[in-house]
Amino acid sequence: MNSPNQPLPTFDEVLLCTPQTTAEQVGLFLRRCLIPCSGGEKIYTMLYADELSYDVSCRAEELFQHLQHYNSTYRLIILCNCEREHSYIPSVFSQYKVHMIPQRQLAEIQRYLQHHYRVAQPSDSAASVFKDNMCVGIVSSKRAGVGK
Repeated sequence: MNSPNQPLPTFDEVLLCTPQTTAEQVGLFLRRCLIPCSGGEKIYTMLYADELSYDVSCRAEELFQHLQHYNSTYRLIILCNCEREHSYIPSVFSQYKVHMIPQRQLAEIQRYLQHHYRVAQPSDSAASVFKDNMCVGIVSSKRAGVGK
């Protein structure tokens, strides 16, 4: 985010974890991260790793321990909810824990994301639904089930 020209992460650099995430999905992600290839200097990120099931977490740790010996220059970020820091993955990697406080102002982060998600040529597309020709948007409500 140092420059608006820096790209957003690609689909293979991010794994959004849920309780339904399988060991196979985590394994593929860790292999992409830890096995050296000519893919460049990517930064891999696991989001909400604290939500992985216990079995998947154990298998992920075993695979990580096995694969990390193949690459000493990997770049992996594991983001977890601080309220679930006693889950398996945050506990296993606790020696590397860093409490994050955003270093950029919210307005600056929003400008960066707007730069990447704005539709260049407005047309009759779904992007016209969102404010300022954005191709993504967040719809939320304080009340559940009101037609979002």
